[in-house]
Amino acid sequence: MNTKNIMIVGVGGQGTLLTSRILGGITTKTGYDVKLSEVHGMAQRGGSVVTFVRYGDFVAEPIVEEGQADVLIAFERLEALRYAHFLKKDGVIIVNDQRIDPITVVTGAAQYPENILETLKKDHNVIAVDAMDEARKLGNTKVFNTVIIGVAAKRMDFDKSQWLEVIEATVPPKTVEINKAAFEVGYAI
Repeated sequence: MNTKNIMIVGVGGQGTLLTSRILGGITTKTGYDVKLSEVHGMAQRGGSVVTFVRYGDFVAEPIVEEGQADVLIAFERLEALRYAHFLKKDGVIIVNDQRIDPITVVTGAAQYPENILETLKKDHNVIAVDAMDEARKLGNTKVFNTVIIGVAAKRMDFDKSQWLEVIEATVPPKTVEINKAAFEVGYAI
């Protein structure tokens, strides 16, 4: 199998690292060579967090180069726009339709771009979902990232049961059931 490249981008505190551990877990469970890499910006202050997951028969390095991501999972619209140039021409962006103003917007030094999803859709295959709203319906907004994992899982080559096993083994024990429910919601989208 050729190497598959996944990027996960978000804002500090959104669960990008947990998501990369789940993706790393599913690829390891199915026997692939896996490399993970995490790049932290000002994560504690709402800055960008980027993680790379690369898997295949043999993976030499953990970093995804520009124009090489098969899947870009974005937990916020501006982060999707910021990292869209990493996507392959036939890749897909799965984006949580949420706005989180970066510090430059909060302080008035910059403006949040308008029509981000429409701009992305001009050049990319974009799947936008309001995962925060779906998580709110489940009663726990912290599992919005697992909703997104469910959306992504539907477009990847792993069995649903394997995903659920990896989620159960990866998330904190007291959150297993709510995370499985969130995954199911995303998987159904």
